[in-house]
Amino acid sequence: MTEDERWMRQALLLAQKAAEEGEIPVGAVAVRNNQISGRGYNRTEALQDPTAHAEMLAITAAVDAAGYQRLDGVTLYVTLEPCCMCAGALVWARIDRLVFGAADPKAGACGTLYNIVQDERLNHRLEVTPGILETECSSILTSFFRNLRQK
Repeated sequence: MTEDERWMRQALLLAQKAAEEGEIPVGAVAVRNNQISGRGYNRTEALQDPTAHAEMLAITAAVDAAGYQRLDGVTLYVTLEPCCMCAGALVWARIDRLVFGAADPKAGACGTLYNIVQDERLNHRLEVTPGILETECSSILTSFFRNLRQK
């Protein structure tokens, strides 16, 4: 198992927790110096907050842990390609690297539909590694929405 797969498995555990709570199953972990500095999973329903995406919550936790708003040296692992809002937050937080599992053809802002995190017009760009544990990351979303439609 590669390091990227190891950390993505941690994000998948959080995605599963989101699913168990009736949230869209997306999980994220922020890693710095081979340690998790922030975790998050979708909580938009529980918090009634449209910004409570996994990435946003992981970034907030990592900033709290660092005591500083810039997250240099951090890699964010997330099970689904970030949306425009989350991609913007990754740029503003100056995260070094993004690793995501499943691409999002409807809202992906890190290479699929848009590419905010590598836009040369912005003051910071991230290294992006897509497709880590893509099958597992896609499957949890597919299962969640299939079950939701059957209810």
